[in-house]
Order: sequence, then C-alpha cells, then structure tokens
Amino acid sequence: MKHIHIIGIGGTFMGGVAAIAKEAGFKVSGCDAKMYPPMSTQLEALGIDVHEGFDAAQLDEFQADVYVIGNVAKRGMDVVEAVLNRGLPYISGPQWLAENVLHSRWVLAVAGTHGKTTTASMLAWVLEYAGLAPGFLIGGVPQNFSVSARLPQAPRQDPASKSPFFVIEADEYDTAFFDKRSKFVHYRPRTAVLNNLEFDHADIFADLAAIQTQFHHLVRTVPSEGLIVSNGRAEALHETIDKGCWTPVEWFGNQAGWQIADVAADGSFAVHFKGEPVGRIVWDLMGEHNRMNALAVIAAARHVGVDIQTACEALGEFKNVKRRMEVKGTANGVTVYDDFAHHPTAIETTVAGLRQKVGSARILAVLEPRSNTMKLGTMKAALPASLAEADLVFCYAGGVDWDVAEALAPLGGKLHVGTDMENFVAEIVKNAESGDQILVMSNGGFGGIHGKLLEALAAK
Repeated sequence: MKHIHIIGIGGTFMGGVAAIAKEAGFKVSGCDAKMYPPMSTQLEALGIDVHEGFDAAQLDEFQADVYVIGNVAKRGMDVVEAVLNRGLPYISGPQWLAENVLHSRWVLAVAGTHGKTTTASMLAWVLEYAGLAPGFLIGGVPQNFSVSARLPQAPRQDPASKSPFFVIEADEYDTAFFDKRSKFVHYRPRTAVLNNLEFDHADIFADLAAIQTQFHHLVRTVPSEGLIVSNGRAEALHETIDKGCWTPVEWFGNQAGWQIADVAADGSFAVHFKGEPVGRIVWDLMGEHNRMNALAVIAAARHVGVDIQTACEALGEFKNVKRRMEVKGTANGVTVYDDFAHHPTAIETTVAGLRQKVGSARILAVLEPRSNTMKLGTMKAALPASLAEADLVFCYAGGVDWDVAEALAPLGGKLHVGTDMENFVAEIVKNAESGDQILVMSNGGFGGIHGKLLEALAAK
C-alpha cells in the first residue's frame, strides 16, 4: 500500500484529496497548523492521522512514498526545507489528483471567482439524481452527500461498472510554491463551467488581466469535442474566450443561450433556452446568483446526457452547501447564519439573498475580513456598498492592518467595529432584537463566533 503524506491537509481541497486517496486504497497522513470543521471532523471520521505543525520531525514519523504539498506550504517551513534537503519525492495536490484519479475520467470542472462550491455541489447532485454516480471534489460539504469528496461510484444503469464522470471545483489560486500556475490547469476538463470572473487573490495576481491569462490557459485545455458553459453577463469572460477558443460555448444569463424567466415570490423560476421555455425550478434557494448557478448546471449536465426536466427536478431537491447561508441556530427569536462570503461581490449577493428571504426583518451583518486579499485591503473601498442592504454592520478588525472604521465610514451609524472577540460578541448581542437575522460572513472559523452568539443570545 503506497503512503502519501499531505502537507497542508486541513484545507478544503487538500482534505478532499486525502479522502479520495484513502478511498482509492492509499495510506494517508498529513499535517497542518490549524484545523476546524468541516474538514477536521471529516478527516477524523476517515481515520486519517493528522500531525499538528510544519516541523521536520514528522518526516521520521510519517515515512511516505511521496509528499503531497499544498499551497499553504512555503519555502522556509521546516518540513518543506527538510523534504528538499533530503531529496524526498514531492508533488502538488492538483498534479497528484490529475495523475492518479482524473486522467481516465470525463472531468466536469467548475471555475469562477464566485459560486464554485455551490455550483459544483449542484452539478454533482444533478448527476447523482440522474443515476450517473459521479466522483467529486468540492471545496465544502454538499449536504446532499455529507462528504466533500469521493471516487466515482457504480451508476444506476450499469451497476457492474464505475461512473466515468468526475465533478471538480476548479480553483484559480496557484498550485504550490514550485508551480505558480492555477490549480485548474491540471484538470483537463471535457466540460468546463466558467461562472464569472472578477479581480481577486491580490496576493498572487497583479490585476484582472493576470487572472484572465490563467483562465485562458484553462480554455486552451478543453477539447474541441467538449463544451464550455460561460456566464454571458461577465464581460471579462467574453474577453477571455475572445483570446482564442477551440471548443463550443454555451452562454447563460443572456439572450444568446440559457435564461432565467418568470421569477416567483417563492424563488421558483422558469428556464428558457434560446428563447424557448424548457423547464421550471421550484426550490428553497434565493438570489439571482443561485439562479445563474442553476442555469450553468443544467447546461453542463445536459452535455453528459442528463435531460433538462431531470436536472430541474434534481435542483428542486438540492440542499445547500454547509457554510452557504447555513442556519446555525435560533435563540431568543434571533436566527444566526453562517456564510463563506468574503469578496465584496459575494457579500453583496449573500446579503441580497437573505433580504429576499426575510423581507423587512432586520439583518445584522457580521464580517471578518480574513482572506489574503481582504487582509491586504485591496477590496476595502468596495465593502461599504456591498453591506448597504444590512441594517447593522459589525466588522471584526482583529486580523487586518488597515483602518476598518475609516474604510467603512460610509455606512455611518449602522457600523460597529471591534478587535476583542468577547466584547465584539457582547456588542452584537446588545443590539440584537427578537426577529433579527444575524448573518456571519468569513472564510475561516471566526473564533467559533456562531456558538458564542447563540449562547449569549439564549442567556440575554
């Protein structure tokens, strides 16, 4: 049994690689600095040994056949220097996945600045509902499956075989310290979804054009017999595809292809293709962004043989991903949500989606600017507008170097800024009233604030 040791196993992607490797028969161990749910609980349930820290001593404890290095690992880390100095075999997570899992599959890759996790989860579920039993690796836990990754299973139509399909969330972030290409360049999809494209990841990309270059690398890898499903409303994607495309393209969200029509108050809507009604989705999700995600999924699923009506039915039974408008609990009439939003566009669409759901109820937005881009302050000018629909805004400034109060000053009296977690929680609870909706947004654990809020609300 070959042994892989994953350096940076706690991230959603590398944790997914670990799960797939274990299922494929590899012995798996790993290390990371900080672990929190859902990945910590998933790895524990799989029985995977996780070493805390990036020290070199672990290489004696875990003598692996190959060391799979995540992009959290940097030169200067003891474990990285030891791997290099000892001449040990190493590989990136995306390359390991490509060589050991994806090379023989029909890969459906979901790329874009926003919505990758939700859209990939929807797509995997639609294929599952249709009996195609896909494998998948998603940067979150789809509640229809309860795990973030698995190998292809036996399809309903042919129980003696394994499904050829694999759905993957295709991240544009760089691969590893020794491979600065975007992760998705390794995946070689036959079906590629391009959800949207904006400037993000200011820590590794100089500007939007640099990201477009990487997206065009992805476009170049899709075969001429494949399909690209692209957001017709995203000018940056039109520009990217105009650089050269050798694959059929189906657009969604504009007049040329897949369209949203007849949106009802309950969030249901009609699906049109080339101006003709082809289906209707009745579901619990809210927001234009989720309707756009659904169009992309229907188009991609159709490419692998799922009829439109079946896709619409499946989406009607889709349960959202953990940490995507996930209700953590209600105390004293106040509901607390957890959401992964951390880019101004995602924050704005998340708040808008909740507003559509709760109507005139007060929304208390609680934000932790934690991503590398947020910590740099690159997006700070766009934050006030993204939070404008919230009734009160609480921003935790404990992890940033820029002046949060100054950047968010346009929010006026609705803004509260804190740096001490205990006092921050107390301030939120003091302002909360029965019927309020507390929307917590962070791409990290946020110090377990959800539980602290519910406990303090219950004691109020």
